[in-house]
Amino acid sequence: MTLQNEPKTPETSKNSNFKVGFRPGLTTWIFIGLGVGLLLGVFFPAIAHAVTPFRSLFLNGVKCIIAPLIFASIVTGINSSGSVKGLGRLGFRSIVWFEIATTLALVIGLLFVNFLRPGDGLAIGTNIDPAVTAAAQNKMSFGGFIEHLLPSNFAEAVVKGDVLQIVIFSVIFGIAVLLAGEKGRPVYHVCEALNQVMFKFTELIMKLAPIGVGAAMAGSIAEHGLGVLVPMGKMIGTLYLALIVFVLLVLLPGLVWARVKIKAFFRELRPHLVLAFATTSSESAYPGALQSLEKMGVKNRIASFVLPLGYSFNLDGSTLYLAVASVFIAQAAQIELTIQTQIAMMLALMLTTKGVAAVPRASMVVLSATLTAFGLPLEGVVLIMGVDEFMDMARTTVNLLGNCVATTVVSHWEGEKLTSEFQHGHELSSTEAS
Repeated sequence: MTLQNEPKTPETSKNSNFKVGFRPGLTTWIFIGLGVGLLLGVFFPAIAHAVTPFRSLFLNGVKCIIAPLIFASIVTGINSSGSVKGLGRLGFRSIVWFEIATTLALVIGLLFVNFLRPGDGLAIGTNIDPAVTAAAQNKMSFGGFIEHLLPSNFAEAVVKGDVLQIVIFSVIFGIAVLLAGEKGRPVYHVCEALNQVMFKFTELIMKLAPIGVGAAMAGSIAEHGLGVLVPMGKMIGTLYLALIVFVLLVLLPGLVWARVKIKAFFRELRPHLVLAFATTSSESAYPGALQSLEKMGVKNRIASFVLPLGYSFNLDGSTLYLAVASVFIAQAAQIELTIQTQIAMMLALMLTTKGVAAVPRASMVVLSATLTAFGLPLEGVVLIMGVDEFMDMARTTVNLLGNCVATTVVSHWEGEKLTSEFQHGHELSSTEAS
């Protein structure tokens, strides 16, 4: 925008889009950080290892935001809904979309891994990484999942960063505040103020993002090297291709149905998607994504409920990855899985992926448990651990994108409209948003 009384200068008159003293945005700085990290990892591995702690510093700063932000945003969102009935409808519609998206992610993953067969020609190794053995001990069951829904101690759930338990506790707490009526209003106002403070806290932490992602890239390349991609290139290519097709066939049609301007949608979310890709943690992008969705016009009661809920129940990228990885390991071990077995595996993954925290390496636990349950060699996980960092980048980005799409789809389903900048057919009624 140009101010009415802004004086014209030779620089601005030649090109109104160019400003003297141009300052790169967050996305630009993140890409610069990625490039510097890549160069350090390839040419200066010693320096790359030295700066790796900055990745943990940044992620720790983000993780300390998650629990209070989720708690405050869910409580304020529930109380903005006005009634428990409206909240129940919102939850039902969210779960319906989550199940549609994750089921299609599993189907697409199975189709691609069976058609391209990336595991053919590889051989299962005999050396078992200790991390794999440890992951195998965390066997998941339906009963264990139910018991895990509520924390025995909320502070413990916060310390562990257990997103599912934090979400469910916050939902119940928010409903209790709503049912308390006027006596619950002071609690609501405290949570509303906490929500705003945590957004400001996020803005300060995000200034470290370029350093954090650069350190993450440098450490990953220095540890594994670019050569690790060569023997596993077909597996990585299969996953990336399947994720792209999932976005094109499932997520984009969802945006079209919700009448969202796709170009503007991706432009707004771009820095958060890049951040999730670089840090392999969709949690790192949660605060910014929540702000962007509300900027698009998604009501707070919807965004603050659906987005965090999706972090536990709508991990599209991780679900697709697990379908590909499980069959890939079977192929590498020369074990042909029948269609019935693959369908049973798909149903099992639909349950076991619910409630898995969206943090790096969480998928390894589910993968190890799935291999054990279906009699596949656990040693197969060794094949993919060396390149899991690169696959984690893609699946984490799709996890975040899938949850942002889910939030806008549910918002449209609720009869809400985005602002005219992001909503097709809203130009004539843009005054309604005010």
